[in-house]
Amino acid sequence: MAVFVWQQNNLMTSKHWTLVGGAVACLIAPAFVQIAQAAPWIAPGDVQARFALQKLADRRHLDRTVSTWPIMWPNVTRSVEQSVNADPTAIVSAVSYLRYQEETQFNDGAKAQVALSGTTESTLVQGFNNQAQEEGELSASLEWQGGHWAMGLKPSVVTNATDDETYRYDGSYLAGTFGNLVIGAGAIDRWWGPGWQSSLILSNNARPVPSVWLSRKNDLAPSTPWLGWVGPWNFTIFAGQLEKARAVPDTKLVGMRLTLRPIEGLDVGLSRIIMWGGEGRPENGASLLDALVGRDNSQDGGDTDPSNQLGSIDLRYGFGVGEQAMGVYVQMMGEDEAGAFPARKSWLMGADWTTQLLSSDQQWFIEYTNTQADDLFGSAMPGVTYEHFNYRTGYRYYGRNMAASIGGDATATSLGLFQFFDRGSRLGVTASYVALNRDGNVRAVTPNPDVLYHIAATDQDMAVLNLSYGTPLIGGSWLELTAQGTDEAIQLPSGEQNRWSVSAAWRYTF
Repeated sequence: MAVFVWQQNNLMTSKHWTLVGGAVACLIAPAFVQIAQAAPWIAPGDVQARFALQKLADRRHLDRTVSTWPIMWPNVTRSVEQSVNADPTAIVSAVSYLRYQEETQFNDGAKAQVALSGTTESTLVQGFNNQAQEEGELSASLEWQGGHWAMGLKPSVVTNATDDETYRYDGSYLAGTFGNLVIGAGAIDRWWGPGWQSSLILSNNARPVPSVWLSRKNDLAPSTPWLGWVGPWNFTIFAGQLEKARAVPDTKLVGMRLTLRPIEGLDVGLSRIIMWGGEGRPENGASLLDALVGRDNSQDGGDTDPSNQLGSIDLRYGFGVGEQAMGVYVQMMGEDEAGAFPARKSWLMGADWTTQLLSSDQQWFIEYTNTQADDLFGSAMPGVTYEHFNYRTGYRYYGRNMAASIGGDATATSLGLFQFFDRGSRLGVTASYVALNRDGNVRAVTPNPDVLYHIAATDQDMAVLNLSYGTPLIGGSWLELTAQGTDEAIQLPSGEQNRWSVSAAWRYTF
């Protein structure tokens, strides 16, 4: 019945959409059968949800930032309701997708899911729509959501794990709401910044770090007149602990991000990451205070430097173009601090835009990333970005960088397209030209021989093509197929990677 309704509606003209915008949005929602979970937030990796949210925000139907993932559902539902009958020819598919996801995710009760995935090769270059990284992984999850509490338990077993962790609980969490605050604990993916291919400060490239966190539920603007210029804002802070097998075992990780929307269309993000403590390092209150106020950068000598810090500033401005949307964005990240601002800078900049061709939606982006410190505007400083003289395993977790997948001393230029078909299927194509480890040296200490460290071992330039296709299957399950190829093999410290990788992921919710 849902397919029949979609076929009938798909023949409608723009005039018809104008007449029945809200009703159509409700009717065609069942056509989107991508499997979701009963979580109180939208996790990073769902490119169609990102397309929908960003288009609504750029066309002034969603007055909140969309550069901090996960995104809480209460921030979305109110705006979706208000947008149903507005601008229907441009946003009907975006609203429909979010409505369906809201019905399957943001509701009280329990849901269970089984998932199976595998890949022929664990790839180095990743983007927002991450792909399977293990030879084989089987997981079963149970999620429950009530009025003020939500929990998820997701045990998984991995064959020939790239990090020697056969049993995992990634994706498990416990969270509660108290007024407009969310307090949680668990291991959930995050993505901070406007980039589609990379984030300079925090991404879903590595496994999620177990942590506790505090964030706002709704991006409500300040009611105080003298703070009204801030607009809708959000703040999140988390504290976790990295793995034991590293140069400084059990290093603590603290992350903070503040997002503002002072004018409609303009998203401003301020982020900070602190690596502190760990075995053999000071973990008293004084050292933590020194780290929090930025009293480091080796003012007292390397041995007493309390932390390794990264800070970033990102901006994105989105606007409507006819019945479509476009945005331009930039992110700057510094490894140190000078004059209260990040220093030893890396840069990311890009543009994204939407189209509606052949009765379906497309999301495009072009993006440039340079992670060699001060290379773009200054004198290049190799061996700085994502590395540290005390925390010598660097800004990595179980072998993968926690920010840009290309690592430090690298550049990447990417052109990407996501095609969203009217029956719920999705096609993705990203072509990149990357220059890895331009300095040619590996400075990171890699103490665990059973972990595959995704670090380019030599100076390498190459083209990377990534293809993905996701489709619903009979019975309501979802299948995702991904292939990645490079024009030459990537050299890692452990050896050469295959030039081609093929992966598949299947999941079913009941």
